[in-house]
Amino acid sequence: MSAVRHRLLAAAVTVPLLVGALGACGYGSEAKKDTGAGAAPKGAKTDGLDHVTIGFFGNTTHATPLIGLQSGRFQKELGGTEVKSSVFNAGPAEIEALNSGAIDIGWIGPSPAINGYVKSHGKSLKIIGGSASGGVSLVVNPKKIKSLDDLKGKTLATPQLGNTQDVALLNYLSGKGYKVDPTTGKGDVTVQRTDNKVTPTAFQQGSIDGAWVPEPTAAKLVAEGGKTLLDEKKLWKDGKFVITNMIVSQKFLKQHPKAVEAVLRASVKTNDWIRSHPAQAKKDLNDKLASSDIAGKALPADVIDPAFRNVQVTDDPLAATLQQEADHAVKAGLLKKPDLKGIYDLTLLNKVLRSEGKKPVDDAGLGSK
Repeated sequence: MSAVRHRLLAAAVTVPLLVGALGACGYGSEAKKDTGAGAAPKGAKTDGLDHVTIGFFGNTTHATPLIGLQSGRFQKELGGTEVKSSVFNAGPAEIEALNSGAIDIGWIGPSPAINGYVKSHGKSLKIIGGSASGGVSLVVNPKKIKSLDDLKGKTLATPQLGNTQDVALLNYLSGKGYKVDPTTGKGDVTVQRTDNKVTPTAFQQGSIDGAWVPEPTAAKLVAEGGKTLLDEKKLWKDGKFVITNMIVSQKFLKQHPKAVEAVLRASVKTNDWIRSHPAQAKKDLNDKLASSDIAGKALPADVIDPAFRNVQVTDDPLAATLQQEADHAVKAGLLKKPDLKGIYDLTLLNKVLRSEGKKPVDDAGLGSK
């Protein structure tokens, strides 16, 4: 398929073209601490650990950990080992926390996961499972932009220089023949890097004409009168592309495989429950977002309903789409060819899936070296 039909992973992976910018999708700039849903640890400790700390973003593309914490499923699977959590806004900050041991397991987007793996020469992390697909859209002011052929001269926002959505927009614009400097964002279309929590205000005030953003920001823009001009899943085979992965530090994976397996089991069971109980899952998600350690307030119905609907939870990390991102980024000249061999270790995930009567998933040839 052409490069137009695939997102490019951020150029910050191996060249300084888009320096230091992979990952913002959540709300709030600092990691926030929390201890889960308040469920007390019960039973024997898993792998002898007092606690396991997980990291994620406070948005609907990270529904699995948010709902899993709110429902107590993560704590249940870990038994007497307390589940703790940290909430991040930016991928680089979460990777730094993983590398320092501040968190053990994280939910994160594809670009920062690749970035962390490549920059550490394959020694920092492993992708151990999937979590979410989709949930990214180009939303525009319909009074200023009538169609996808009407983008020239317009200003479109993305969450952060070089983050997953930023490069997706740059790739799409390039495929449409528009020239844009990826560093400055200036060109036939202006790409303005704007924090997600600021984007709705900028849209309302008219300083941007649209935005390529994840949920729930996309739904917020629609609630402000915006129109969804393009759902990114339409650019992908079968409408599936990875937006959130599960990662673990290699040190923790080696030392505490039972704890990693317990978290994976909680994730798989949470995803099953989300699919079979969508109404309650949506409520649990919004309740968790409303907690003081996440966003501090619930989303209104006209935002949470489409934001929840547009994200599909998945156990499969959709490894082939990760490889496609890298391949097309290389072809576009945005980065040197990265060696992603070994970035996945799906051994424990597939063990859990088989125990739950499910089919194992594939690492697209990017498993252990």
